[in-house]
Amino acid sequence: MNVSFDQALTAHHLTLSRRSPEILQLNVGKLCNLTCSHCHVNAGPARKEIIESQTVDRILTWLESTDIPVVDLTGGSPEMIPDFRRIIEKVRQFKTPRRVIDRLNATIIEEPGYEWVPGFLAKHEVEIIASMPCYQPDNVEAQRGEGVFDASINAFKKLNKLGYGTQPGLLLNFVYNPNGAFLPPDQKQLEADYRKAMKEHFGISFNSLYCIANMPIARFTSYLKRENRLADYMLLLRNAFNPKTIDNLMCRDTINVNWLGEVFDCDFNQMLKLPTQESGRHFKVWDINPKTFSKLPIQTGSHCFGCTAGSGSSCGGSLT
Repeated sequence: MNVSFDQALTAHHLTLSRRSPEILQLNVGKLCNLTCSHCHVNAGPARKEIIESQTVDRILTWLESTDIPVVDLTGGSPEMIPDFRRIIEKVRQFKTPRRVIDRLNATIIEEPGYEWVPGFLAKHEVEIIASMPCYQPDNVEAQRGEGVFDASINAFKKLNKLGYGTQPGLLLNFVYNPNGAFLPPDQKQLEADYRKAMKEHFGISFNSLYCIANMPIARFTSYLKRENRLADYMLLLRNAFNPKTIDNLMCRDTINVNWLGEVFDCDFNQMLKLPTQESGRHFKVWDINPKTFSKLPIQTGSHCFGCTAGSGSSCGGSLT
């Protein structure tokens, strides 16, 4: 019998509740120069979903009125959005500046017209979290496309020259996703392997490695169905449920927002169209009172096993 996520919580005498919001994660749109096989967003070059300037204005006005300390920009490739630079400049100019994270697709730095990206991010001390699913070319290109490995290495070298990965205030973190239907290995050990390989073979330094499980959503689900492995993968996730991950799940202290300003508990719920709601009411972020938001229930589903399997998985890597 397939146990639901809520049943798994009940079986372990656990509840999933919110804390005060610490992160505003803003998905600025689905436009991307790549079409990665694991992408839960279904992002790509032809996508038209892009945040509008008016929506940006409303979000920034609301954000400045809060004490939420972190702004996490994701996509797609956030740098391709017209208001990307304006968002960061405004947030860093707040009376109380916020920490800004850019979930960077490093290959964008090698695209014509985006030469400004490294210098701009460094100027505003934006923390970078960049996809680098392996330190071997074949594995990277199987997941993200031909030429991606070399483009990423070139981009990381440019970032290193600016002080990313070596200087205080210029954090460069990598993300590992498995190249298939299995769980990530031990994050600490894999980080040590990455650090050695990236330094010895490419002269590249970075700060941390985050291991993130592939979520059974969108493009990765399509892959699993083609390979007739969806049921097996879901069973793997359920059987690997780890109750110790619950306290650190990102949905507990994150407000996730899409390009329309609509509110979700995480980026995965956003892609599954599971909005944060109360009594059937859906929220725009500028309608939220952060002090009462923590009382709202968190929407769950079978995909939540992806965040709680093994060592756990979140936008910040392993949870235990």
